Amino acid sequence: MDFIETSEDTWPVMSWMSSCFMVFGGILPYIPQYQEIKRTSNTDGFSTWVCFVLLIANILRIFFWFGKFFEIPLLLQSFFMIITMLSILHLCCAVQTVNRVSTKQHAFTDFNLAYFWKWSHFEDYLYFCLTLTILGALLTYTLMDVPIFVEGLGSVALLTEAMLGLPQLLRNLRNKSTKGMSVKMVMLWTAGDCFKTSYFIIKATPVQFWLCGMLQISLDVIILLQVWYYNQTHIKFV
Repeated sequence: MDFIETSEDTWPVMSWMSSCFMVFGGILPYIPQYQEIKRTSNTDGFSTWVCFVLLIANILRIFFWFGKFFEIPLLLQSFFMIITMLSILHLCCAVQTVNRVSTKQHAFTDFNLAYFWKWSHFEDYLYFCLTLTILGALLTYTLMDVPIFVEGLGSVALLTEAMLGLPQLLRNLRNKSTKGMSVKMVMLWTAGDCFKTSYFIIKATPVQFWLCGMLQISLDVIILLQVWYYNQTHIKFV
């Protein structure tokens, strides 16, 4: 009887801890990558398209919540992830400004597709996010009562997030190396994706969540295989 009571007391604590991990755990993999960029003053090994993917995914996920309520920790996670991605972009822009050789500047308001997501100043990335947020809010408000739109919005948001590792994977292929990429970041990606996919299944979240979680795990594993394949001799787990 004491065992049952102890178990019942423990379960809410474990549930609370898992919810806290869902809120803050998603940003942990980016701490070592942030430190790596700051330490080396070099952004060559990190694909800023990772930030693009996560900003799009989490902004859309917030709109999805208004159409189909899901776990509050997952909603809070989106807000913290947006802040984290903007922080990394701010650092990358600062580093690139210091290292920039060319005086040619590119801005979001140029509307030049050739330099999309290659803008010179952090403010341009903020303008992009603000534009996306306004357009998304208007569209969501207009079509809130259309089930196919709401389900489609959730699918696009989560499928976008599921492709998180793809920009880094392609960058590694292009460089034929994983140098400059934080291996610790990818390992934390993998651990976090395994945890959150289990969380999605246990919490019976909409099917889009756990299907896309499994796709994320697959991409994480491929990137780790790249690390093994390129056989770096100076991998630093920092």
